[in-house]
Amino acid sequence: MEGEVVGRISRTPEEVFRDFRGRRAGMVKALSTGLALLFLSLGCIAVLCVCVRARACSFLGVSDLEFCSFSGGVEEVEKFYQLCDPEKENLCLYGYPNETWEVNLPAEEVPPELPEPALGINFARDGMAEKDWLALVAVHSDAWLLAVAFYFGARFGFDQEARRRLFTMINNLPSIFEVVTESAKKQSKEKTPTSSSKSNKSSSKKLREIEPQKSRMPPPKEEDDNREDEEEDDEHENTLCGACGENYGTDEFWICCDVCEKWFHGKCVRITPARAEHIKQYKCPSCSNNKRSRA
Repeated sequence: MEGEVVGRISRTPEEVFRDFRGRRAGMVKALSTGLALLFLSLGCIAVLCVCVRARACSFLGVSDLEFCSFSGGVEEVEKFYQLCDPEKENLCLYGYPNETWEVNLPAEEVPPELPEPALGINFARDGMAEKDWLALVAVHSDAWLLAVAFYFGARFGFDQEARRRLFTMINNLPSIFEVVTESAKKQSKEKTPTSSSKSNKSSSKKLREIEPQKSRMPPPKEEDDNREDEEEDDEHENTLCGACGENYGTDEFWICCDVCEKWFHGKCVRITPARAEHIKQYKCPSCSNNKRSRA
């Protein structure tokens, strides 16, 4: 069956997208109960006005025929659930271009004519909540649909522009996962103008609240460091060399005695910076002489 589809399909992004949309519609029927309940709650689908039905089809990315068939969505999901018996062999969910679905064993030919859907979806059925299991199958179904669509794109030699057109058309539809979990409806509510205007107002209000606080912030740390350096320089300027009695110079090397804590010019006590690095405890000449005299 799939081989016939590959032979018939036109070599344009629009035709590949129609194939994608048909397969997607079939898989949505197998996995989604929320849509049927949503539209049944509005009344009989058959009597909905044409305008409402057209908008719903456009938003959900389904055909009018598929929209009308959603009235049996609960029964189709129950049928899908029963078919995915964990006692059976590895099963796959297939969607077909005519908006139908099928649970079956994977293709025996290797490699297959088309990419294969997720294998063994039935094994996880009884180990998860039903809604979580359906959502998991929906994620794998989305991945399979994309694989099939871009398989056609590669086989038909789509260039970058053709692939972009195909992806744009696909991306304008909610994913099967979004439909099954009803997150597509939540996203549409979040994108309403009222919510965006409220968020803009709240964000601008926050900005106004933050701005006046800037004046109360403490000065940058760099200014504090500069002030500390200036204070240290002032202290050192008042320091006198213990040998020659001259003031401190910023361009001169000084060393402090660890005993009397007096400062000395390096040149006055014949200590170079290189030599000072190897001295663990420095004693000035006076302290060294005092120790010798005591001895």
